[in-house]
Amino acid sequence: MKLYTSARAPNPRRVAMFIAEKGLTGIEPVQIDIGAGQHRSAEYLALNPFGRVPALELDDGRVLAETRAICSWLEGYAPEPNLMGEGFDERAFIEMTDRRVELHLFLGAANCIRHTHPGLAALEQPQFPEYGAAQAGKMRETARWLDTTLAGQPFVAGQRFTIADITAFCALEFARGLMKFRPGHEGLTHLQAWRDRIAERPSASALG
Repeated sequence: MKLYTSARAPNPRRVAMFIAEKGLTGIEPVQIDIGAGQHRSAEYLALNPFGRVPALELDDGRVLAETRAICSWLEGYAPEPNLMGEGFDERAFIEMTDRRVELHLFLGAANCIRHTHPGLAALEQPQFPEYGAAQAGKMRETARWLDTTLAGQPFVAGQRFTIADITAFCALEFARGLMKFRPGHEGLTHLQAWRDRIAERPSASALG
């Protein structure tokens, strides 16, 4: 198998961290240089017409794109350790939390950065700075909700580490780098403590 990825991009990092938590080996990483426009090359668009990373090329030649779909495939391919829930009930609640984090924390940070950071102007045309600033506020609202949640439980979706922790951690690290967002500096002590615990996991160093 081949994983088309891009170092330090947040969605590829989610898949890389998921793979590391599974302890999977033998998946060949293929770096796509977004800054150089390789994701828009004819060769890559033939694999993924949406021109985004990551994408997983299976051994039979099929290509699976979209981060959550790739992780769902990997969960079935390597069921242990379980990261997406045992049984319909736990799966549903983990997915709910993961989607909340993805849609409101991860995308809030991504939209802010894409529309306000000058380094991403070439990738996001046109940029809408006012929209980006508003998205930063929405992201912080979700961060406050997550801080309250983590005051009562050790992990994002409950009592154990799951895909929701991966999504939240990669969102915070993306915001940490380009938004200079530090939960502890904004009084979100539970979120900061959780982030620091997750950063100690070996998978946290997987960058795609």
